Amino acid sequence: MNRRKELTSLLALLLVTAIWGVTFVQVKDAVEVYPLFAFLSVRFLIASATLAPFAAGRVRGLDRRGVGAGLVLGGLLALGYALQTAGLARTTVSSTGFITGLCVVLTPVTAYVLFRNQIPLSAWLGVVLATVGLALLSGIDAGSVAGDALVLGGAAAYALQIVLMERFAPDYDPLALTLVEMTAACLGFTAIAISRDELSVPHGWTVWSALLVTGIFASAFAFLVQTWAQRELSATRVALVFALEPVFAGIAGYSLAGDRLGAVGWAGCTLILAGIVVSEPGAAGALQRLARSRAEPEVQKRPTARRE
Repeated sequence: MNRRKELTSLLALLLVTAIWGVTFVQVKDAVEVYPLFAFLSVRFLIASATLAPFAAGRVRGLDRRGVGAGLVLGGLLALGYALQTAGLARTTVSSTGFITGLCVVLTPVTAYVLFRNQIPLSAWLGVVLATVGLALLSGIDAGSVAGDALVLGGAAAYALQIVLMERFAPDYDPLALTLVEMTAACLGFTAIAISRDELSVPHGWTVWSALLVTGIFASAFAFLVQTWAQRELSATRVALVFALEPVFAGIAGYSLAGDRLGAVGWAGCTLILAGIVVSEPGAAGALQRLARSRAEPEVQKRPTARRE
């Protein structure tokens, strides 16, 4: 049963990562006409409003530690976005993409330093393969030291958010914890947008469609799935799945925006996928068993008692 739960969690995270990658083109178009931090403020406001009808009552069941955990997790999300954006303004796009992807390396390191979590050798091999794949996919043009340092700080914030989620998720209701996290992120982005004098009412279908899709699906749904999935999965495994985001972004760019990755870029995608397969032999075996069970004739299946 645990293997099935882990497989379900992995597939759910893959769906979330695909959503993030596919919406990249939509977000890129929106922030060309609407300020980024104002966009993020409204995006997470929509996410909070989406979760509130289902989670508001459950928040009262959180103890002080649970509320604090949600506030810290949301604050780390906001910090990660802020540092990444500030760094992107000072360095190259490819450098930003690669250094942000180093979250896949920083996550197991952070988990070991803070909590002495032992990382299996297969996971470290997967991390190495995924990191090389990210390097090939990004291209890594030389950027500025200051900009790269800011982006690295953002990647560290993302890694810490994943590691702390592993600690808190099993102890609290996923809906309640995610609502507090989304609200904290919204408050953080709103403060940044106000300080930059960027906050205004969004206009136009390009902006609103991106806000609704990212607010409901890429934020409320996505981070709820992360909270739920990390009740079963380690931080390292989650970071490896999230490393697929640039792969899905590349596929979306190829399909929707006419981007072309080239042979080196596709080799990078292949290595990232290989890293996940190498680090997840149990999940691969579960997939094979599931496929075999689906292929069995119906007459061989025995009826089971229905659970109400």
